[in-house]
Amino acid sequence: MSTRYPFTAVVGMDDLRLALLLNAVSPAVGGVLVRGEKGTAKSTAVRALAELLPAVPVVAGCRFSCDPASPDPGCPDGPHEAGPGAERPARMVELPVGASEDRLVGSLDIEKALAEGVKAFEPGLLADAHRGILYVDEVNLLHDHLIDLLLDAAAMGFSHVEREGVSVRHAARFLLVGTMNPEEGELRPQLLDRFGLTVEVAASRDPEQRVEVVRRRLAFEDDPAAFAARWADEEAALRGRIVAARALLPQVTLGDAVLLQIAATCAAFEVDGMRADIVMARTATALAAWAGRTEVTSEDVRQAALLALPHRRRRSPFDAPGLDEDKLDETLEQFKSEDPDPDPEPDGPDDGGPGDGGPGGGGPDGGGIPPQGDGPAPEDVPAPEEAPVPEPAPQRAGAGERAAVKAAEPFRTKVLSVPGLGEGAAGRRSRARTEHGRTTGSTRPRGALTKLHLAATVQAAAPHQKARGRTGRGLVVRRDDLRQATREGREGNLVLFAVDASGSMAARQRMSAVKGAVLSLLLDAYQRRDKVGLVTFRGRDAEVALPPTSSVDAAAARLEQLPTGGRTPLSAGLLKAHDVLRVERLRDPSRRPLLVVVTDGRATGGRAAGDPVALAARAARLHAAEGTASVVVDCETGPVRLGLAGQLARELGGTAVTLDELRADAIAGLVRDVQAGQAGHAAQATRRAA
Repeated sequence: MSTRYPFTAVVGMDDLRLALLLNAVSPAVGGVLVRGEKGTAKSTAVRALAELLPAVPVVAGCRFSCDPASPDPGCPDGPHEAGPGAERPARMVELPVGASEDRLVGSLDIEKALAEGVKAFEPGLLADAHRGILYVDEVNLLHDHLIDLLLDAAAMGFSHVEREGVSVRHAARFLLVGTMNPEEGELRPQLLDRFGLTVEVAASRDPEQRVEVVRRRLAFEDDPAAFAARWADEEAALRGRIVAARALLPQVTLGDAVLLQIAATCAAFEVDGMRADIVMARTATALAAWAGRTEVTSEDVRQAALLALPHRRRRSPFDAPGLDEDKLDETLEQFKSEDPDPDPEPDGPDDGGPGDGGPGGGGPDGGGIPPQGDGPAPEDVPAPEEAPVPEPAPQRAGAGERAAVKAAEPFRTKVLSVPGLGEGAAGRRSRARTEHGRTTGSTRPRGALTKLHLAATVQAAAPHQKARGRTGRGLVVRRDDLRQATREGREGNLVLFAVDASGSMAARQRMSAVKGAVLSLLLDAYQRRDKVGLVTFRGRDAEVALPPTSSVDAAAARLEQLPTGGRTPLSAGLLKAHDVLRVERLRDPSRRPLLVVVTDGRATGGRAAGDPVALAARAARLHAAEGTASVVVDCETGPVRLGLAGQLARELGGTAVTLDELRADAIAGLVRDVQAGQAGHAAQATRRAA
């Protein structure tokens, strides 16, 4: 078994360590979401937590980790008789981003079902994680169908499996811990709310602290066992403090005055629902127990708010999580009552009390446990910084250009989809053959069998049983009998925006509306789990403002800083978009693209010699020849309109919509229009070929 990096050896990251420890004290807090840039030891800290958790008493031989003191009456391995049971270490189960649904919730044991005629259930990761930690690295990249299953299990505390003739229900209460890099895309709001606490982490800018991080990491890699032995005493002391805090937790009093502060704080920050109030109450109680107190104070409430509310305040994926601490202090002061004087040095061992320099010290004031050994003192540790969305340097407006204007308020858009049936990554935009979705039929497997269609397999094998000499209950099945289930769901697409930023778009009110429309489409792409890219064109050339990415935040940041002015190199923009799509087809051939051109249709210049209008038409026909689904958002305004955007849409083989028509409540059948445009273009191409 590999040696894990010790929790007490982690340098800095006080808020992260405190949030993890509070969940270890009170799993009812609801888990932790760790947001931060790459290379900040997020996964290291989470994996180290498992070594600190107390051993778990279980019923011997139970695959579902039933508690011998109160076994689950509906356990599939039950019923269990009362007894002392056995102990095993607390588990940390990792859910891979690419895991299948069967791996998560469990499935029918196909081998036993076919060979012995017995319905047997094979437990999944949810069963393994019961009474332990379920850890999801890069949780924001998790497929939607897995997120839905996690939501159900987290809400109900059990997993209910109905499939292939098997009906199983088993307990699944676990501490959900996820890590993510915001640059790679945001998390669905439903799952975001399921995390009790959230923490932002960033690499320290203090050279001394960075030196200490490197020194410890190199020492660990040189000799993991010896490094872990150096921190064994601190680990044992912190483990003992967790056990003591758990024992003290039921005695902690949550007074009415403190509850009023919690409710007032949640109301002041306008968080949705009541889960925030409950999580804050549980967190404040755990903070008091961690500090060795039996009464919750206003400081506990403040620390709980900083951990439990930032991710619940977001109104859109473009809002950065955070909390106005001045407003928080004002609210707490307004509803403050006489707090009991907290004991600055509660009874307990000198090396584990809150506020001292020992392992696990810190308490609610210190925000966690200070660094050990030769690391910097707690007061020298900078507060964790919010991991920013990477932004380019602001572009200066040159001659003939205007400075960037702010986007108008985003709105809900109609669905733009790619026609036909794809086979791309799971998402919510276009129809596709997927591993998950409604079953539409069966087929012979090409390569490895991934999703068995049981009924079709039995139907294929049944006529041959006599010839194969079947004598027992089991079905005699051969390779040729196996059938793969074909399913239809939704896929995510690559939505590439080509935005005209030329002088003809430079009117401030007009460009603000254009940016608002693109921002609205970006919001729609976020909700439908698309990749997005941004190409802009103005002056004499086009540029890739954002290569295709899952982070709509990054695209919104680029859009916000986009200046306007100069001529309109429409052909350059279309050719640059063609290059981007060509490269992406090589990288991810299964993900189908949707090109969204935002322009008034004018073409007045560029580096290439020749008629700009003819060059733009020729570039558009390149996209049409490759069957790229496209939509032109017509930004032309005024009483006299030239209809150039409509002509461009016809050359692309797509459809054109105005800014007003893009709104969900203003048009009907836009998807049908896109599909009709693609179908019409395909028919036209067929006639030409004939």
